[in-house]
Amino acid sequence: MVIITSKAPMAKSRAFALAAVITTVVIIIMASCCTTIDSASVGIRFKKWSSNEKLRGGVEGTCRGWVWYNPITESIFEYPTYIQRVTYEPFTVNPKDAAIFSMTPTLAYQIDETKAVDIFVKYRKPVAELERGYINTCIFEAYRTCANNYTSDELMANRAKFETEVRARLDESMNREGFIVREFTTKIDPPASLTEAINAKNEAVQNALKAENKVKEAEAEAKIAIAKAKGEAEAQKIQGDGEAYYNRVVAASLNALLVQQYAIEKWNGELPQYSGGGALPFINLGK
Repeated sequence: MVIITSKAPMAKSRAFALAAVITTVVIIIMASCCTTIDSASVGIRFKKWSSNEKLRGGVEGTCRGWVWYNPITESIFEYPTYIQRVTYEPFTVNPKDAAIFSMTPTLAYQIDETKAVDIFVKYRKPVAELERGYINTCIFEAYRTCANNYTSDELMANRAKFETEVRARLDESMNREGFIVREFTTKIDPPASLTEAINAKNEAVQNALKAENKVKEAEAEAKIAIAKAKGEAEAQKIQGDGEAYYNRVVAASLNALLVQQYAIEKWNGELPQYSGGGALPFINLGK
């Protein structure tokens, strides 16, 4: 018995597998040869081995949207032109008196689109590496230079001025290179010994204020007591004057009555005679 098998299904299967492999390879190649540049970014097309003297630093130009390129001979670098915000790790600087201050800067910056090619030609770095390298160096240099103009006490008393001076140096150095500083803030931590001294000084000031307030409170209470005593004394004087006047009036009236009573007690019942021949009563019998 002879069994005859057809090779057609096997051939079709192999052809299908080969087509799938070719399609996958094409997709991979196309994916590696294409990228997209966001509208809020600028793309830099870089020729790796270009001998064209017209290309500055091997840069063919800028691009956006869907970008096709040869990954073997070209590279595409993307620089975002929207605002980037970076908070750096703390680092130390020294004022004139050699104290150690810790600075934690937060920077918001933006790449000037018109200088994106200049930035790439000079540094040939992605944005993340520029933040860790060039920008970080600019920040540290600005802090170091400005801090050398202050003592520790002056720096603590003039933080806003110090930060303004650092910002001015950053504007000068970074803007020149194509990095626009939008915002800049600093967390300044003084040495522990200086912090303790400041806290002690503040506590002494608070205690002095409390003592001064207590003195003022005692003076106010004393003034109130004096005013109250004066008021009471004047009231007593007025009352005493009234009572004395009353007593004088009563005494005067009593004296007249006493004289009459004494005369009555001593009277013998005879009225004194006068030349007219009549008797003159010596006691006022009127009402």
